[in-house]
Amino acid sequence: MTASTPALLVLVRHAESARNIAKKGSVYFADDAARQVVRGVPDHLIELTPDGRKQAAQTGQAIRSRFGAFDYVFTSGYARTEQTAAAILDAYPEVERSRMRVKPELFIRERDPGFAYDMTTAEAEAAFPWLSEYWQTFGGFMARPPGGESLADVTGRVHMFLNAIARDHAGQKIMVVTHGGTLRCFRFLLEGWSYSQAQSWPEGGAPANCGVTTYRAAGDRLELQDYNQVYWTVGSPADGI
Repeated sequence: MTASTPALLVLVRHAESARNIAKKGSVYFADDAARQVVRGVPDHLIELTPDGRKQAAQTGQAIRSRFGAFDYVFTSGYARTEQTAAAILDAYPEVERSRMRVKPELFIRERDPGFAYDMTTAEAEAAFPWLSEYWQTFGGFMARPPGGESLADVTGRVHMFLNAIARDHAGQKIMVVTHGGTLRCFRFLLEGWSYSQAQSWPEGGAPANCGVTTYRAAGDRLELQDYNQVYWTVGSPADGI
């Protein structure tokens, strides 16, 4: 019987980024002072903090010990996911590392944050006074940031990615280094979540930086083995992108 899904899918949220620290888990920046370090840096160029690099290195040791080598490692192509993947793969000796192919994949990038990307809370409320009510009406899965994407939009491209790895990488071991919002879309699709489940992470359920989520093949589907395993001991888990 031919395999119809990867044998192993390991999802890793990127390590702590400079923007995680600047925003401190908030949707917008608290004030102008908070955003100065990353102001004007586009989302795809946001880099890891020194603690983030340590988180990724420690996570790499645990991933190699637990899973061994992978056939493919996919990143979103954003600096913080590429740097996380590189630090994880540094845990592997060269002979193992040389057999793993690393590929950026646009379909698994973070949601487009839209026009309010660099705004403070006060600026966003002044520019979009209707936004809070709109968000409450449509919820965190369906609502779109002004000029950006909803998580429902992101789910469409994650679905295409999952179809592609089922077709091209059946029976293989795959690691994906991606983003917190994108991880929610993976779970929506792989675990058959309802819209209500996908509206927000449950209390305490948001993925930590370098949190590791594992799915294994069960027949013709991928079954969740564990969620958000944390293997590092530096810094602190951070919400957001």
